[in-house]
Amino acid sequence: MKLQWDVFCRVIDNFGDVGVSWRLACDLASRGQTVRLWLDDASALRWMAPEGSPAGVAVLPWSASGTEVNIGDVVVETFGCELPEAFVARMAARSVPPRWINLEYLSAESYVERSHGLSSPQFSGPGAGLNKRFFYPGFTAKTGGLLREPGLFEAQAQFDASGWLAGLGVQRRPGERIVSLFAYPPESLTTLLKLLAQGSQMGNGALEPTLLLVCPGKVQEQLRDMTGLSLPSAWRWQALPYLSQRDFDHLLWAADLNLVRGEDSFVRAQWAGKPFVWQIYPQADGAHGPKLEAFMDLWLAQAEPALARQLRALWRGWNGLPSSAVAGAAASTGQVAGSAAAAHALQWRANLAAQPDLSTQLMRWVSGDPGKSS
Repeated sequence: MKLQWDVFCRVIDNFGDVGVSWRLACDLASRGQTVRLWLDDASALRWMAPEGSPAGVAVLPWSASGTEVNIGDVVVETFGCELPEAFVARMAARSVPPRWINLEYLSAESYVERSHGLSSPQFSGPGAGLNKRFFYPGFTAKTGGLLREPGLFEAQAQFDASGWLAGLGVQRRPGERIVSLFAYPPESLTTLLKLLAQGSQMGNGALEPTLLLVCPGKVQEQLRDMTGLSLPSAWRWQALPYLSQRDFDHLLWAADLNLVRGEDSFVRAQWAGKPFVWQIYPQADGAHGPKLEAFMDLWLAQAEPALARQLRALWRGWNGLPSSAVAGAAASTGQVAGSAAAAHALQWRANLAAQPDLSTQLMRWVSGDPGKSS
């Protein structure tokens, strides 16, 4: 069933919100839906999607939504962005009310399974009479799943990593591993580099030759300056330009270890099926700590105990979380990108891929068949 979707997104910072919304819009359109993406700042799409909008997707300014009279069949409010009241009033006036969905942030915490699918009837205000439902992405069968476009794994299997890297001017040296780095500015880049070096120790104690490919941002700027800093021996780094979403996926596919941040790149690293380290968005109240632990509990449940200890130590250290185990375990993290970690990454991806993807579940909801979403 072809429907008109209105997806709203406010761009807060770091591009993760617009990145998720853009992927959702494109994925829905590829499945025969028509999508209008309402953004308050579309500037990031100039490099994130330089090819422009695909068929079925229109990017419109948030400010123009207040006068829009043609309300879609489905309205998606991403990350609690709060729809314009004038638009909500027109939703309520529609002869057939639209499906109203609040697409929430991704989390592995237990409340996600309890809250996924809950209704929020609107008893007052411009949307009185409407019913909003909460849709929680997640990692288990009782959640809304993750964004995953059809044919993703087939495209990766046919990907020419060496050719793509050469197109960026990147030449891997013999025996050199590639590590991608997309990070929020750490409080201490020296500490970050130390953790990375500890994670590259080989069995004989030597450091594995490593090429660090660094995405644009503050970390890249700090490395360019390098005042008082030094890379580990046997390491070198190269600055990357801003990459489109498609090319960012290619970067994750080409690397041996991916260091990612936020939400969108976090999900894409899991679909890449490569060892990865997640830097969660830091929150002043410390709420990011339990969120990180909740994901690690789920992600590492089937990992070998030694690998699980190593990864927990590295992840906690990367995110500045206290742990008595960090110092000792981090010193033995030489296999975080080794065969055990690689096998675990593929097993985790297979577990996720066995669940319906996010767009499939959304479309089942709006077609009146929500029961199949779990």
